[in-house]
Amino acid sequence: MARRRLPLWATMALNVLAALVVVSLVQAFAIKLVRIPSGSMERTLRSSEAGGDRVLVNRLAYVAGAKPEPGDIVVFTRPRAWSAEAPWDPRDGIAAVVRAFGDLTGIGPSNGDYLVKRVVARGGQTIACCDAEGRLERNGQGVDEPYVFEDLPFVRGQHDCTTTPRSPRCFSPFAVPDGEFVLLGDHRSASADSLIACRASRPADVAPSPESCVRTVSLGEIVGRVDARIWPLDRFGPVT
Repeated sequence: MARRRLPLWATMALNVLAALVVVSLVQAFAIKLVRIPSGSMERTLRSSEAGGDRVLVNRLAYVAGAKPEPGDIVVFTRPRAWSAEAPWDPRDGIAAVVRAFGDLTGIGPSNGDYLVKRVVARGGQTIACCDAEGRLERNGQGVDEPYVFEDLPFVRGQHDCTTTPRSPRCFSPFAVPDGEFVLLGDHRSASADSLIACRASRPADVAPSPESCVRTVSLGEIVGRVDARIWPLDRFGPVT
């Protein structure tokens, strides 16, 4: 007895469903497609307002004991301690469907609140700012950061960590707890990152306590490492 063939529309629907299942599994366990949400990583990565880079996030980069290292660009879910906009309401009709599709495929907006920053220190390291040249210090050594764009003002001898007012770059040494990471945006003067509270408005001659102002991110909140840019095509390639 010959098997009954499915209608063309049903065959196409099953193929689309199978493709979505494969894509969602890949995104859940291996590689995730993320749109850069803000301008905090300019000029390394462009925000949606500036054309909207799409990047591939390697979910397998930090398995089997591997951990993020300084210099890695990572995607992470916004921790509770970090300020956020009003949460997305899944009851918002068609928009909720669109965001659910984004969760599944990585195309368009999603319900996940993802941020993208660069690791500058990991657990067991101590960071501070600044050395005589205005550089971030890690374990007492100045760090060259050629990727930094529009840093906070610092003029040696005129507006540094010894003057009044102090440079807003300055903060006292902070020992990063084990399993935690300090993440900063490359667009250093326009990034709501681990140090945003340390740069908040304060008396010009007062240095904030880093224990009270530095916000760290745990390994469990890190989704993966940004390895490549896939859109736009004229910027296609690895991200460093």
